[in-house]
Amino acid sequence: MMQRYRIAVIPGDGIGQEVVPAGVEVLQAAGERLAAYALDLVWFDWGCDYYLRHGRMMPADGLEILRDFDAIYFGACGFPTVPDHISLGGLRLAICQGFDQYVCLRPARLLAGVASPLAGKRPGDIDIVVVRENTEGLYAGAGGRTHRGLPIEVATQIQVFTRVGVERIIRYAFDLARRRPRRHVTSATKANACPYTLGLWDELFAQVAGAYPDVTTDVQLVDSLAARCVNKPESLDVIVADNLFGDILSDITGALVGSLGLAPSANIDPERRYPSMFEPVHGSAPDIAGRGIANPIAAIWSGAMMLEFLGQEPAAGAILRAIEETLREGAVRTPDLGGQATTRQMAAAVLAHLPI
Repeated sequence: MMQRYRIAVIPGDGIGQEVVPAGVEVLQAAGERLAAYALDLVWFDWGCDYYLRHGRMMPADGLEILRDFDAIYFGACGFPTVPDHISLGGLRLAICQGFDQYVCLRPARLLAGVASPLAGKRPGDIDIVVVRENTEGLYAGAGGRTHRGLPIEVATQIQVFTRVGVERIIRYAFDLARRRPRRHVTSATKANACPYTLGLWDELFAQVAGAYPDVTTDVQLVDSLAARCVNKPESLDVIVADNLFGDILSDITGALVGSLGLAPSANIDPERRYPSMFEPVHGSAPDIAGRGIANPIAAIWSGAMMLEFLGQEPAAGAILRAIEETLREGAVRTPDLGGQATTRQMAAAVLAHLPI
């Protein structure tokens, strides 16, 4: 009997409403053509428009609504109509933290047919995965503002690092590195300036590394690591970082492989207690929203990561190969890749490369 999966679809804001339907079309086609699975989709209109109508980014019982789904397929959150801290905290962060999706996995791989902004880089030269801690750090929500509007106003944003949280994300990065050819983990730190939080991070990284003698390691201050991403990306394999550093570094690595329109991600609960969430890295891109020109490949690739997580590796592989063939041929390119194709045309090109 064909496997069925119940998927919550949240296009969200801006170009999320354009790339997610394109991704869904590819995901459904792959399941049908390979006779491997079927998706029972439930669509939710949560996001900034929902906030303007209801004063919330999602219903008060949103997590309970999502709890029994097999996975969440997400577009983007944020639009100029709603302050960013409300849109992010009220939807994406609420889901990631509420479901303890403590791993944010962000691969960046330079593919054939795509030019890196770095001169002379070839396919295979850049193949990096950023493993970002996804529930703690500066995004944990600890802090506040007092004496608002007065000359003595004070604002604090507190880094929250727990032993459990740090150790489990570092261990995940090592387990991932063991499955990759180079078996190398780079830790992003700033313990010279943050000796308490990043000091704990460095101590636990060293402890975990001792249990993985088959994985090589290095530790680098995040500012010089950002420069290394640009100057010598081929030296990097798996990067493990806290929430803030991982967010920034994954945007850098995404840009290095040609476009954030090619950058997928997964927000994972590895213990599978709750549904995991899969989304493109690029955000809502209000400047091009509604024009139908957003690159859907990051959303499609994120969907392939969802299928892999659900145990549908052959279908995930077929979608990734279709993406690679589409980009290698270069006949269809959205504006971020130097072309004039629409979102629909790019998705159709990927569909055309799926097995019949």
